[in-house]
Amino acid sequence: MTAQPTPVDPPQLHHNPAFAQGMIVPAGPTLYVGGQNGTDNTGALLDGLGAQTEQAMRNVLAVLAEAGTGPENVAKLTIYLATGVDPGAAYAATRSVWGDRRTAVTVLAVTPARPGALVEIEAVATLAGEELE
Repeated sequence: MTAQPTPVDPPQLHHNPAFAQGMIVPAGPTLYVGGQNGTDNTGALLDGLGAQTEQAMRNVLAVLAEAGTGPENVAKLTIYLATGVDPGAAYAATRSVWGDRRTAVTVLAVTPARPGALVEIEAVATLAGEELE
């Protein structure tokens, strides 16, 4: 059995090429990626929504890689946007790094805990290559 999540899209719900309505994840080791801001390796926030969103997504990918998995094994993304941020612009910036990979996604408008942060991204992934019983 593979550890890769499988999209669930009921025919009575809207089908979107960017996200799935649900994901089936086989039992096995799971990685929870904590919220990643658009910071560089010194912890400094990048300037602007596009740069922060792309960097936050690159940071998620770095955690996935360090754990031995990749974006194809992500079952869920949660994207927190600062209140007033255009979700369309954030989506475009996310897609430039994430590509056309479908996963379950929740997007929320929040007041960021870190001043100047415009986006924070969390992920839940299975661990690639793990044998499942």
